[in-house]
Amino acid sequence: QVQLVESGGGLVQAGGSLRLSCVASGRTFSSYAMGWFRQAPGKEREFVGTINWSGGITYYADSVKGRFTISRDNAKNTVALQMNNLKPEDTAVYYCAAGKRPWDSMPLFTESNYRDWGQGTQVTVSS
Repeated sequence: QVQLVESGGGLVQAGGSLRLSCVASGRTFSSYAMGWFRQAPGKEREFVGTINWSGGITYYADSVKGRFTISRDNAKNTVALQMNNLKPEDTAVYYCAAGKRPWDSMPLFTESNYRDWGQGTQVTVSS
């Protein structure tokens, strides 16, 4: 297993930016894809974006494409989610997740492709 701890959430005005970080410990981080998901109040958790094991391939939900960027630093066992031009509808608890299988083929859109999850970090965007 891998333990994941997110940080960087907070309150921001619409149009602002936040950078979320997720630090991993446990199994070999650099072998697994990482994903970001979010869950707004009263809604199901949804896919935000994913990055492959090397960091060379990323995919994003249409709702965040062009505004959010995922990156990873395998030397530091971290994955980041840079969020720009935030909108009130981006308000949610954001979770990072680690893939189930090493060197898994992309894209990994669904929760079933991920085995380990962080505790989440709250992002609130005010209008």
